[in-house]
Order: sequence, then structure tokens, then C-alpha cells
Amino acid sequence: MADGILSEPLDVNAARHSRPTYPAVAAAMGVVVEHRATGVVGAILRFKPQQIVIRDRHGRDHTLEPRDGAFMIDGRPIALRQPAAPTVDQEVTLTASGSVDAGPTPARIARPSRIWVEGIHDAELIEKVWGDDLRIEGVVVEQLDGMDDLADRVARFGARPGRRLAVLLDHVVDGSKESRVAAQISHPDVLVIGHPYVDVWQAIKPSAAGIAAWPVVPMWTDWKTGIMEGLGHPGPAGLFWKQLLGTVSTYQDLEQPLVYAVESMIDFVTAA
Repeated sequence: MADGILSEPLDVNAARHSRPTYPAVAAAMGVVVEHRATGVVGAILRFKPQQIVIRDRHGRDHTLEPRDGAFMIDGRPIALRQPAAPTVDQEVTLTASGSVDAGPTPARIARPSRIWVEGIHDAELIEKVWGDDLRIEGVVVEQLDGMDDLADRVARFGARPGRRLAVLLDHVVDGSKESRVAAQISHPDVLVIGHPYVDVWQAIKPSAAGIAAWPVVPMWTDWKTGIMEGLGHPGPAGLFWKQLLGTVSTYQDLEQPLVYAVESMIDFVTAA
């Protein structure tokens, strides 16, 4: 019968239930991808149709299955494909923070989450060492120019899941003003973390700066002025900082408490 039940497709909505398609991307070494199921972000080290290895910014390798749609670039699901030329034997290069260098990768669209630091020197040091990571992760660093009204500013920021805030403070030690300010803030989507140094200058290792040790500055003396006087530098502070920043090449030139604090902030604001 021409008009019987078998004269039409068994599923007139078959097109609606077909498997989705994703744009194909060559899985070249160094391309930064995000695994949708786990939130792991890393640069491709090796690729086979049945297996992919990516290295995150902590240097950890993750072996995953490269199913179509399982990975994203800039928040868009993709289908990874074998690159035209083999890349297994290419040399892996690292960024200043120790991450795999992804090469000229476009910056990710900025996340709503933010990292706040006290001043311009903190921001410049973080940019020099972690700038590549921040662009790949889409994280913006903003300077506070002081932290006396931090609690009010945090409240106005309106932190929530997906809009997290991490704050880096200098001189967070027992009894300091900074530690008291940090203690005032308690929110699941806000991380206030500090390092023990009076100023971020001191978080640069003396060996990197070419000095035996940081001078001890007498109490009630402006710390930066005391440092420059102790080292025989005529100033001004901006010139001294420019020269000091020039001595930093990688995270290994920095004291571990600062490295830990910055890594913790990036992890916090990029957590799935």
C-alpha cells in the first residue's frame, strides 16, 4: 500500500537525533585544550586517534581519550585530528612559570573571575612570570592601590560560583595589619592569600638580584627607601624596580611562598 505505515521513514525526527558535529582542529603539540569532563587545561604533548596526552601548567601529564566533543578551545567543543606533520619529536619548551609553551596562542576571552594585587609592582612581576598562563586561562589581574578598604571592595565585587576572586596581600604574618584585614573576609568564592615579605621586591631571591641578602631596614624607616640606601642605589624607586624586575627570568628566581600564592590564586579562579 502506497500510504501504509511502512511507506514513510521509521523515524521522521531522525535528523534531530543525529550525532552532533564539531569543528576539526589539528592536535599539534603545544595547542592548549580543556577537557570538558574534568576541567583539566593543558598543552598537547602527544596525540593518537585513541589517546591524547596533555600537560597542565603544574607539569602534570594527563592521558585521556580524544573523543569528538570531549575537548574545548575557548569554551567551544572541538574534534581533534591527527596533525598533517608528526610532532612527537619536537622539543618541549617551557614558559617562565614552568608551563608548556603553547607558542603564539590567542588569549582566551576574559573570565568574570579576577585576581587582585596591592600595587603595580606586584602586577608587573606576576605578568612577567605567569603572563602566558593568565592569557591562556583568561584571567585578568587588577591592582588595588592599597588594601585598607578591602572588605568593602570584596563585598561590592559580588563573588559567586563562576565569578570568583583571589586577593594577594604583602606581609601576611602574625600581628600585621594585612593579616587582620585578611581575617575579616570569609566567603567560599573569595581567596585571600599572602606572602610573608614586606614588599614584593623581597620575594625575588637575592641570588637572582645579584646581592648576598636583602638589607635589614630599621623600624620606622620607609622600607623601599631603606632597601635602596642599604644597597647603595640612588633611586628613584621606579628605576630600582625596573632594574630588579629585569633580573627575573622564571619562577625559580622567586621565593617559594610567592610562587605558591600565585599558583593557588590561578587554580582558585579557574576551578570548574
